[in-house]
Amino acid sequence: MQKKRIIVSVINDLVTDQRVARTCSVLFELNYKVLLVGREQKASKPLEKRDYDCKRMKLLFEQGPQFYLFFNIRLFFVLLFTKVDALLANDLDTLLPNYLVSKLKGIPLIYDSHEIFCEVPELQNNPSKKRIWEKLESWIVPKLKYCITVNQSIADYFTYKYKVPFIFVRNIPNYTKIQSLKSRSDLNLPIGKKIVILQGAGINVQRGAEELVEAFQYLDENYLLLIIGSGDVIHQLKENTIKLQLQSKVKFIDKIPASELRHYTSNSNLGVTIDKDTNMNYHFSLPNKVFDYMHAGIPILATKLPEIENLVNQYHIGTFIQNHDPKHIATQIQDFLNSKEYLEYKSNTVIAAVANNWKAEKQKLVKLFNEIF
Repeated sequence: MQKKRIIVSVINDLVTDQRVARTCSVLFELNYKVLLVGREQKASKPLEKRDYDCKRMKLLFEQGPQFYLFFNIRLFFVLLFTKVDALLANDLDTLLPNYLVSKLKGIPLIYDSHEIFCEVPELQNNPSKKRIWEKLESWIVPKLKYCITVNQSIADYFTYKYKVPFIFVRNIPNYTKIQSLKSRSDLNLPIGKKIVILQGAGINVQRGAEELVEAFQYLDENYLLLIIGSGDVIHQLKENTIKLQLQSKVKFIDKIPASELRHYTSNSNLGVTIDKDTNMNYHFSLPNKVFDYMHAGIPILATKLPEIENLVNQYHIGTFIQNHDPKHIATQIQDFLNSKEYLEYKSNTVIAAVANNWKAEKQKLVKLFNEIF
């Protein structure tokens, strides 16, 4: 029997997107022939070997309206002229070409929305762009049959808004122990310092990163902030680090594959996720890094956003900031890392990781994919 062919598309360069990689792996396990399509940037790193095929498109533009236009045109023709039995679009910025080709070919389309796209901060100050995305979403989503998102709150939001059922599949790692964990010396990290890590591919505005860097001027040399990943405030964070003379306390590492990232996470003492409650998207968010910290065995410092607060409180794996004042953040970091309860919270991460793992979570995807064919 010939394998069913599915094309999974996403707008990033495929290097660090763990959610998409996990989805593709589930499809591969179900005996689909998978092609993952993204883009290649000038700064893109080589892809690690995978069980499925990958295609990265080179484009003339890497940002702005021209980038979105050329990306969608290229993606449309890739989808149109490739033999395929089903399509999976990740996020709103890949949905239009997927929808058009699914109609032209009469094949199923699965939509995976990783966030409330139209409510991201980058669109709040640009009403014209926001209207374009809102019109696109409101035109296509009500017509879809198979929809996925990242947590219960966002699933409820989309289901209520568009009267289309959304299932939620959280982006959780497999519960596995690293067989040979690299040491701090291997990673060129200080052995004696308390390391606070902020990681992710979306270190963007209104996610608390600016205040986190400022907080380290109120902590002594025994503390190090490790920022790993990419985002639109990274350049500003680096400038502020120099301006505040924090080069000995703040270390930056560009985005790296998940398999390499986990060594750094596991060698840290505290994971930070302090998005601001300034928009609906952040309010209902459950960042991937929350589960990454949990599975790496480090407690969490977070903002009290509903999905995060529920998870952290349920398993007692972290503490919260009450506001984004840098002095307050510094105090919370210092008090928590020096508290008697710290080791208890750290041991609780193991319990939480066992209870929240990809092997169980992916069954929702398995059920959905089996229903389609």
